[in-house]
Amino acid sequence: MNVTHFLNSNTQKFPLKSAIGYKKKEEWKELSWANFRRMVFKTANALKTAGIVENDRVAIYSDNSAEWIIFDLAVLSLGAVTVPIYSTNNLEQAEYILADSEAKIILVGNQDQYDAAVEILNKNQVLQQIIVSKKSVWIQKEKSQYLEDFIKKCDEHFEIVEKDDEDLATIIYTSGTTGVPKGVMLTHGNFYKCFDAHFDFFKFKNFENEHSLAFLPLTHVFERSWTLLCLYGGAKVTFLENTKLIASTLTEVKPTMMCSVPRFYQKIYAGIQEMVSESTESKKKIFNWAMKVGAEVAELKRTGKSVSFSLKLKNYIANTLVFKKIKHKMGGNLWFMPCGGASISAEVTQFFDAMGIHITVGYGLTETTATLTAFPFQNYEYGTAGITLGDTKIRIGENDEIQAKGSGIMKGYYKKPAETAEVFTNDGWFKTGDAGKFDEKGNLVITDRIKDLMKTSNGKYVAPQPIENLLSNNNFITQAMVIAEGKPFVTALIIPNFEALKELLPKLNIPFTSWEEIVNTDKIKDFYHQKLDEIQKQLSGFEKVKKFVLMPAEFEITTGEITPTLKVKRNVVLAKYVDLIDKMYS
Repeated sequence: MNVTHFLNSNTQKFPLKSAIGYKKKEEWKELSWANFRRMVFKTANALKTAGIVENDRVAIYSDNSAEWIIFDLAVLSLGAVTVPIYSTNNLEQAEYILADSEAKIILVGNQDQYDAAVEILNKNQVLQQIIVSKKSVWIQKEKSQYLEDFIKKCDEHFEIVEKDDEDLATIIYTSGTTGVPKGVMLTHGNFYKCFDAHFDFFKFKNFENEHSLAFLPLTHVFERSWTLLCLYGGAKVTFLENTKLIASTLTEVKPTMMCSVPRFYQKIYAGIQEMVSESTESKKKIFNWAMKVGAEVAELKRTGKSVSFSLKLKNYIANTLVFKKIKHKMGGNLWFMPCGGASISAEVTQFFDAMGIHITVGYGLTETTATLTAFPFQNYEYGTAGITLGDTKIRIGENDEIQAKGSGIMKGYYKKPAETAEVFTNDGWFKTGDAGKFDEKGNLVITDRIKDLMKTSNGKYVAPQPIENLLSNNNFITQAMVIAEGKPFVTALIIPNFEALKELLPKLNIPFTSWEEIVNTDKIKDFYHQKLDEIQKQLSGFEKVKKFVLMPAEFEITTGEITPTLKVKRNVVLAKYVDLIDKMYS
C-alpha cells in the first residue's frame, strides 16, 4: 500500500475539517482535507509533467512549511522517492546528497538554499530543475520556477501509484555524529506499519480531533514520521517555519501534541528551577507544596491507581496556583509529547509529570523509522526508554549493544552494501551502536552510545551522556561536552546559557563587554565552579568534571559542530578545540 492513501480516506471522512495549518503574512491559515489533497495532487501532476516517474529521486531543501509536506506527499503518491536535506546544510553537504541520490528535481525554501541549488545545478549532470516555495526568493528563470507557477495549470485529479511494502519511499541522509552521511532507505511498509503499531500501542481516542505542531525539522525521521502519523490518523498539523518563534507559536496555535528533543524540556525545567530559587520563601513553599501534591497524583496515575477526592482537591489548588501558569506558556492544551533524539534524565520527566504534562519518552533511530520503544500511558518507568512497539524485537548483543528486528528496520544504506552489511548481524539483527540493558520489568535502559563510552588513563569507564544531561539541566548551562578518553580526569567544554548569564552580570558588578571577555573573567569562572560543585554532588569522584572551558558562543549546525537535533559531533569539536582541551590537561 502507498503510504499516502490516507489522503483519499481522510478527505472522504472529513472533507471540510482542517488538515494543515501554516503562517502566511503574519496570519495563521488552514487547508481543509479536500483542499490539502487538491494541492498534493496538483503538485503530483506537475511533477509527472516535468518527467518524474516511479522511483525517481526528488529532493526537498527547506525549513518546515506547508509546501514541504505537500511536495513530500506529492512525490510519494507518484511512487517517486523523497530525499530531504536539512535546511541548515551548507552547499557542500547539499551537493553530496544530491549527487549521491541522483535527485532530478529539488524544492528549496529560502534565498540561501536557492543560491546553493543553482550552483549545484550548474555542476550536477542529473539535477534538472529547481522549484521555489516562496515568491520572496529572487530566481533566475532558466531551470527555476516558483511552486505556485509550477502547479498552476495542473489537474487536481490523480490516481495514487500503488506500492508494495518493500518499495522505497524515502532516502534520509543521517547527519551522524561521525563519518560521511549515509542514505537510509525507508519503505512505504516501514512507515505505515509503524503508524499502525503506534495506534495499537497507545489506543488513542478521537485522534482526528488532535492538533500537532511540527517544530523539529521535517528532514529528521522523528518529526517526519510523527507528522505523517498524525495526518495518517486524521489529526491537524501546523507547521512552524522559524523555530526561534516556538514560545509565541505555542500560545497562538495551542497544539494538543508535539514531538521534541530533550533540550526543549531541559530549558523549561532549568528556567523554572532558577526562577523558584530566586523567589521569596513563601513562594518557594507554595511551589514545593504544589510539586509534592502533583508528584503524588502523577505516581497514582502512573501505576493505574485512583486519586482520592481530597488529593484531587489539593491538586486543583496546586494547578490553579502554580501549574496552570506554566502550562499556559506551553499553549495550555499539550497533553501528548513524544520525546526522543537523545537521552532525557528521570528528574525532568518526573518534574513535568507532577505538573500534569506527560512526556512520552521513546527510543529509535533513522534506520528504525524512529520508534523502537516508548513509554506506555501507564506503568512506565522513569529513567528508561519504555517497552517495544508493534512487532519490534530487541536483544542485547556483544558489548551490551542494543540490536533490533521488526517492520521499522530500514532496507539498507543507499548504494552502500558494505556499510549495510556492517550494521546487520549474520542472523539479520540491526546493530544500533547504542549500549543498553533491560530492567526487571522489561523496560529498555539506554546506557550510552558504544562509540561515546570513554576510558580514562586510570582505567575507569565514563559514560558522557548522563553527566552532560546533569550539567545541562541547570539553567546556566545550555550544552556541555564531556572529555575523558585516554585522559587522567574528566573535563568539559561548557556552553553557558547566555540569556541567564546576561541577567546575572549586574548582580556580580560585571559590565558587559563581549562574551569572549566575560567567560574568561575570574568571577564568572568561580561562579561556574560553584555551580559544578553543587550539580555533581551525586557523581563518583572519577566521573566529576574537574576542569572546564566556558565557550564564548554556542556550537553551530552550519560549522558541523552539532547535528540538526543538537547532538554534539564529538570528533569535529575535539579536532576544532584541541588546543583549548590540551590546556586543561597541561
